[in-house]
Amino acid sequence: MRQIPLYALAALLALAGPAWAQSVKATVTKVDQAAGKVTLDHERIPKLDMDAMTMAYKVKDPVMLKDLKSGDKIEFEVDEADGQYTVTKIRKAK
Repeated sequence: MRQIPLYALAALLALAGPAWAQSVKATVTKVDQAAGKVTLDHERIPKLDMDAMTMAYKVKDPVMLKDLKSGDKIEFEVDEADGQYTVTKIRKAK
């Protein structure tokens, strides 16, 4: 039987991980369709070294806001570009 080196297995698992592995849980507190922003009461965001807080975020695509309303429980992903945080994915929590 052929053995796979540990580093190769780790790389394979990283690629095969769930698409929402970097997602953060939050509650929507406000949706501003016109500005393309959503205010979220979110848990800590480790990849940005950001504590839990309530903050307004610009969204990558305003269509993402279409079915959101205050009080919705969601999971989201956010990235930083040019000193601005932008929500890149949103889905309602199950």
